[in-house]
Amino acid sequence: MSSRDDVKVAAVVVTFNRKKLLLECLNALRNQTRSPNAIFIIDGPSTDGTPEALVQEGYIRETPPQPRGQYSWKTENTIMSSSGAPIRVVYVRLYEDVGGAGGFHEGVKLAYNEGYDWIWLMDDDAEPKKNALGELLRYIELPDVVALKCLVVDPTGVVHVSHWNFSRFFCGGLFREYDTINLGDTKSRDTPIVVPYGSFVGLLVSSNVIKEIGLPMKEFFIYNDDVEYSLRLNQIGKVYLVPQSVIVHKGDSPQTKRKKSTTKWGLVKRYYSIRNQIYIVKKYKWNIESFLVLLKCYLYHISKTRPEYVSRWRWVYFITSAYLDGIRGVFDNKKPKQILYGGKKA
Repeated sequence: MSSRDDVKVAAVVVTFNRKKLLLECLNALRNQTRSPNAIFIIDGPSTDGTPEALVQEGYIRETPPQPRGQYSWKTENTIMSSSGAPIRVVYVRLYEDVGGAGGFHEGVKLAYNEGYDWIWLMDDDAEPKKNALGELLRYIELPDVVALKCLVVDPTGVVHVSHWNFSRFFCGGLFREYDTINLGDTKSRDTPIVVPYGSFVGLLVSSNVIKEIGLPMKEFFIYNDDVEYSLRLNQIGKVYLVPQSVIVHKGDSPQTKRKKSTTKWGLVKRYYSIRNQIYIVKKYKWNIESFLVLLKCYLYHISKTRPEYVSRWRWVYFITSAYLDGIRGVFDNKKPKQILYGGKKA
């Protein structure tokens, strides 16, 4: 077995219109005590000057051309970490909006095909602490390990357990056998803990398992692609939480969550969340109990969650479509906007 220093690690960072957060994330990766060998930046496709900012900061040398029918464009560069180690930077411009799920699918595919041993997944609003990767790599030889998970905290330092259990899953009770582990005070632990789930906020995945379970589902667009992938990971091995490997997730701040929940785009995202969760239940846990739970959730969604500016019949159609599409495995990612706004920008 190779030493941890010989292990090739690629970080995959998915970004969209958050150049300031992206640069903070990249700076944190560059300053790791054990830096990744490569960083794959999957940009899908930002309109806020992200490529120009990356050129200005030296991560890439050229900006993408105007699209001419191609799906993507790629450029490479080599930068130095704060400790003087070379880091290969691969910037991929996706000319089609495929959401975070499509971005992770593309990034994992590229890193896997290029032979990296471990692939470290994160959003652009994540900022790993300096020793985060080094702490994860200490445990790559644990029994049956298929993935290692950072401890996720918000900018105030509060631990968010929803990144490694099913508490944010509205029908998560159906997966209660995965949540029987008593995590206790995870911050005070100094040894890894087997967990049921690992969000794509600091999840380090072994390339050995990708050959067996495949890539994250791009069809999900956004939300719960990491839940579905974790269930696949759990079928063949163990996901370990490493409490001493800490990553700050700025999307978990109370201010950010309040802002998201009040936007029209947040309403569209609710469709993706519901559809994808229903699909997961149908695929992994379909029985009479799950049917009754989903029926109860459906009645709640159509009767208790309608915004005032959406008519009742349109809301019923919206929620019903999300449930039926999840059951049937239909992934028309333009549908929620079409139902609510006639396809107009939310």
